[in-house]
Amino acid sequence: MYDTEEEQVEALKRWWKENSISIIVGLVMGIVIILGWNYWQDHKKEQAAQASVAYSQLLKALDEGKKDTVDKLAESMREQFKGSEYAAFSSLLQAKLKSEQGDFAAAKQILKTVAAESNKHLSNVAKIRLVRLMLATGEYEQGLQIINDVDAKTAVSYSANYDELVGDLYVALDRLDEARTSYQNALRAGQQSPLLQFKIDDLTAQEKL
Repeated sequence: MYDTEEEQVEALKRWWKENSISIIVGLVMGIVIILGWNYWQDHKKEQAAQASVAYSQLLKALDEGKKDTVDKLAESMREQFKGSEYAAFSSLLQAKLKSEQGDFAAAKQILKTVAAESNKHLSNVAKIRLVRLMLATGEYEQGLQIINDVDAKTAVSYSANYDELVGDLYVALDRLDEARTSYQNALRAGQQSPLLQFKIDDLTAQEKL
Protein backbone atom coordinates (compact mmCIF):
# COMPACT_ATOMS: atom_id res chain seq x y z
CA MET A 1 0.00 0.00 0.00
CA TYR A 2 2.94 2.30 0.61
CA ASP A 3 5.72 3.05 -1.89
CA THR A 4 8.45 3.84 0.60
CA GLU A 5 9.49 2.98 4.13
CA GLU A 6 9.01 6.65 5.09
CA GLU A 7 5.34 6.47 4.08
CA GLN A 8 4.90 3.36 6.22
CA VAL A 9 6.44 5.12 9.21
CA GLU A 10 4.22 8.17 8.68
CA ALA A 11 1.16 5.94 8.43
CA LEU A 12 2.08 4.22 11.70
CA LYS A 13 2.57 7.58 13.39
CA ARG A 14 -0.87 8.75 12.24
CA TRP A 15 -2.47 5.51 13.39
CA TRP A 16 -0.81 5.77 16.81
CA LYS A 17 -1.83 9.40 17.17
CA GLU A 18 -5.44 8.50 16.40
CA ASN A 19 -5.63 5.37 18.56
CA SER A 20 -3.03 5.71 21.32
CA ILE A 21 -5.42 7.08 23.96
CA SER A 22 -8.03 4.34 23.51
CA ILE A 23 -5.31 1.66 23.53
CA ILE A 24 -3.73 3.00 26.72
CA VAL A 25 -7.16 3.34 28.40
CA GLY A 26 -8.03 -0.20 27.35
CA LEU A 27 -4.78 -1.59 28.74
CA VAL A 28 -5.20 0.28 32.03
CA MET A 29 -8.80 -0.91 32.39
CA GLY A 30 -7.75 -4.46 31.64
CA ILE A 31 -5.07 -4.34 34.32
CA VAL A 32 -7.52 -2.79 36.82
CA ILE A 33 -10.12 -5.48 36.11
CA ILE A 34 -7.58 -8.29 36.54
CA LEU A 35 -6.22 -6.81 39.77
CA GLY A 36 -9.75 -6.18 41.06
CA TRP A 37 -10.85 -9.73 40.25
CA ASN A 38 -7.81 -11.20 41.98
CA TYR A 39 -8.42 -9.00 45.01
CA TRP A 40 -12.08 -10.06 45.15
CA GLN A 41 -11.17 -13.74 44.92
CA ASP A 42 -8.59 -13.37 47.68
CA HIS A 43 -11.12 -11.47 49.78
CA LYS A 44 -13.73 -14.22 49.33
CA LYS A 45 -11.21 -16.89 50.32
CA GLU A 46 -10.23 -14.91 53.41
CA GLN A 47 -13.88 -14.39 54.35
CA ALA A 48 -14.60 -18.09 53.91
CA ALA A 49 -11.63 -19.00 56.10
CA GLN A 50 -12.74 -16.60 58.83
CA ALA A 51 -16.32 -17.90 58.65
CA SER A 52 -15.08 -21.47 58.92
CA VAL A 53 -13.12 -20.65 62.07
CA ALA A 54 -16.10 -18.84 63.62
CA TYR A 55 -18.41 -21.74 62.77
CA SER A 56 -16.00 -24.19 64.40
CA GLN A 57 -16.01 -22.03 67.53
CA LEU A 58 -19.81 -22.06 67.53
CA LEU A 59 -19.92 -25.86 67.25
CA LYS A 60 -17.46 -26.15 70.12
CA ALA A 61 -19.56 -23.81 72.27
CA LEU A 62 -22.65 -25.85 71.41
CA ASP A 63 -20.95 -29.09 72.44
CA GLU A 64 -19.86 -27.49 75.71
CA GLY A 65 -23.36 -26.23 76.42
CA LYS A 66 -22.34 -22.57 76.33
CA LYS A 67 -25.68 -21.26 75.07
CA ASP A 68 -24.88 -17.57 75.50
CA THR A 69 -21.71 -18.00 73.45
CA VAL A 70 -23.66 -19.79 70.73
CA ASP A 71 -26.10 -16.87 70.56
CA LYS A 72 -23.36 -14.28 70.35
CA LEU A 73 -21.40 -16.16 67.70
CA ALA A 74 -24.50 -16.83 65.57
CA GLU A 75 -25.54 -13.17 65.68
CA SER A 76 -22.00 -12.06 64.88
CA MET A 77 -21.84 -14.40 61.90
CA ARG A 78 -25.15 -13.11 60.55
CA GLU A 79 -23.72 -9.59 60.58
CA GLN A 80 -20.16 -10.31 59.47
CA PHE A 81 -20.80 -13.09 56.94
CA LYS A 82 -24.32 -12.23 55.81
CA GLY A 83 -25.52 -14.43 52.97
CA SER A 84 -22.89 -17.10 53.50
CA GLU A 85 -23.72 -20.75 54.12
CA TYR A 86 -21.79 -20.64 57.39
CA ALA A 87 -24.03 -17.84 58.66
CA ALA A 88 -27.14 -19.75 57.62
CA PHE A 89 -25.96 -22.99 59.25
CA SER A 90 -25.17 -21.06 62.42
CA SER A 91 -28.64 -19.54 62.41
CA LEU A 92 -30.27 -22.95 61.97
CA LEU A 93 -28.35 -24.27 64.96
CA GLN A 94 -29.28 -21.20 66.99
CA ALA A 95 -32.95 -21.61 66.08
CA LYS A 96 -32.81 -25.25 67.17
CA LEU A 97 -31.30 -24.22 70.48
CA LYS A 98 -33.93 -21.51 71.00
CA SER A 99 -36.67 -24.03 70.27
CA GLU A 100 -35.26 -26.49 72.78
CA GLN A 101 -35.22 -23.68 75.35
CA GLY A 102 -38.88 -22.97 74.65
CA ASP A 103 -38.22 -19.58 73.06
CA PHE A 104 -40.33 -20.31 69.99
CA ALA A 105 -40.78 -16.66 69.03
CA ALA A 106 -37.02 -16.15 68.72
CA ALA A 107 -36.59 -19.45 66.87
CA LYS A 108 -39.29 -18.49 64.36
CA GLN A 109 -37.75 -15.10 63.71
CA ILE A 110 -34.33 -16.64 63.08
CA LEU A 111 -35.83 -19.22 60.72
CA LYS A 112 -37.72 -16.53 58.82
CA THR A 113 -34.41 -14.72 58.26
CA VAL A 114 -32.78 -17.86 56.83
CA ALA A 115 -35.90 -18.63 54.77
CA ALA A 116 -35.49 -15.27 53.04
CA GLU A 117 -31.90 -16.03 51.97
CA SER A 118 -31.03 -16.64 48.32
CA ASN A 119 -29.66 -20.13 48.97
CA LYS A 120 -32.68 -22.21 47.94
CA HIS A 121 -31.57 -25.37 49.74
CA LEU A 122 -31.12 -23.67 53.11
CA SER A 123 -34.20 -21.52 52.52
CA ASN A 124 -36.37 -24.63 52.13
CA VAL A 125 -34.79 -26.28 55.17
CA ALA A 126 -35.61 -23.16 57.22
CA LYS A 127 -39.19 -23.04 55.93
CA ILE A 128 -39.80 -26.68 56.78
CA ARG A 129 -38.47 -26.17 60.31
CA LEU A 130 -40.50 -22.98 60.66
CA VAL A 131 -43.73 -24.74 59.68
CA ARG A 132 -42.99 -27.56 62.12
CA LEU A 133 -42.64 -24.97 64.87
CA MET A 134 -45.93 -23.40 63.81
CA LEU A 135 -47.54 -26.82 63.93
CA ALA A 136 -46.24 -27.25 67.49
CA THR A 137 -47.55 -23.82 68.56
CA GLY A 138 -50.98 -24.10 66.94
CA GLU A 139 -50.41 -21.72 64.03
CA TYR A 140 -51.90 -24.09 61.50
CA GLU A 141 -53.29 -21.64 58.95
CA GLN A 142 -50.06 -19.60 59.02
CA GLY A 143 -48.09 -22.78 58.35
CA LEU A 144 -50.28 -23.63 55.38
CA GLN A 145 -49.79 -20.12 54.02
CA ILE A 146 -46.00 -20.42 54.15
CA ILE A 147 -46.15 -23.69 52.21
CA ASN A 148 -48.59 -22.22 49.69
CA ASP A 149 -46.12 -19.40 49.04
CA VAL A 150 -43.21 -21.76 48.34
CA ASP A 151 -41.88 -21.62 44.78
CA ALA A 152 -42.45 -25.17 43.51
CA LYS A 153 -39.60 -24.88 40.99
CA THR A 154 -37.01 -24.30 43.71
CA ALA A 155 -38.50 -26.88 46.08
CA VAL A 156 -38.81 -29.98 43.91
CA SER A 157 -36.55 -32.09 46.11
CA TYR A 158 -38.56 -31.02 49.18
CA SER A 159 -42.05 -31.54 47.79
CA ALA A 160 -42.56 -34.76 49.77
CA ASN A 161 -41.58 -33.00 53.01
CA TYR A 162 -44.00 -30.19 52.30
CA ASP A 163 -46.81 -32.60 51.38
CA GLU A 164 -46.39 -34.49 54.64
CA LEU A 165 -46.35 -31.24 56.60
CA VAL A 166 -49.53 -30.11 54.86
CA GLY A 167 -51.09 -33.41 55.90
CA ASP A 168 -50.05 -32.82 59.52
CA LEU A 169 -51.54 -29.33 59.45
CA TYR A 170 -54.81 -30.62 57.98
CA VAL A 171 -55.02 -33.28 60.68
CA ALA A 172 -54.59 -30.56 63.29
CA LEU A 173 -57.40 -28.62 61.60
CA ASP A 174 -59.56 -31.79 61.53
CA ARG A 175 -59.65 -31.73 57.72
CA LEU A 176 -58.99 -35.44 57.42
CA ASP A 177 -59.84 -36.00 53.75
CA GLU A 178 -57.40 -33.29 52.71
CA ALA A 179 -54.83 -34.69 55.11
CA ARG A 180 -55.06 -38.13 53.52
CA THR A 181 -54.63 -36.64 50.04
CA SER A 182 -51.54 -34.74 51.16
CA TYR A 183 -50.04 -37.84 52.79
CA GLN A 184 -50.65 -39.85 49.63
CA ASN A 185 -49.02 -37.09 47.59
CA ALA A 186 -46.01 -37.34 49.90
CA LEU A 187 -45.84 -41.08 49.30
CA ARG A 188 -45.99 -40.60 45.54
CA ALA A 189 -43.27 -37.96 45.79
CA GLY A 190 -40.94 -40.48 47.40
CA GLN A 191 -41.46 -39.96 51.13
CA GLN A 192 -41.25 -43.64 52.01
CA SER A 193 -41.20 -43.74 55.79
CA PRO A 194 -42.91 -45.98 58.36
CA LEU A 195 -44.12 -42.85 60.19
CA LEU A 196 -45.91 -41.52 57.11
CA GLN A 197 -47.60 -44.86 56.53
CA PHE A 198 -48.60 -44.91 60.19
CA LYS A 199 -50.24 -41.49 59.78
CA ILE A 200 -52.28 -42.77 56.82
CA ASP A 201 -53.28 -45.92 58.68
CA ASP A 202 -54.23 -43.83 61.72
CA LEU A 203 -56.58 -41.71 59.60
CA THR A 204 -58.24 -44.87 58.32
CA ALA A 205 -58.63 -46.16 61.88
CA GLN A 206 -60.21 -42.88 62.96
CA GLU A 207 -62.78 -43.09 60.17
CA LYS A 208 -63.70 -46.66 61.12
CA LEU A 209 -64.34 -45.50 64.66
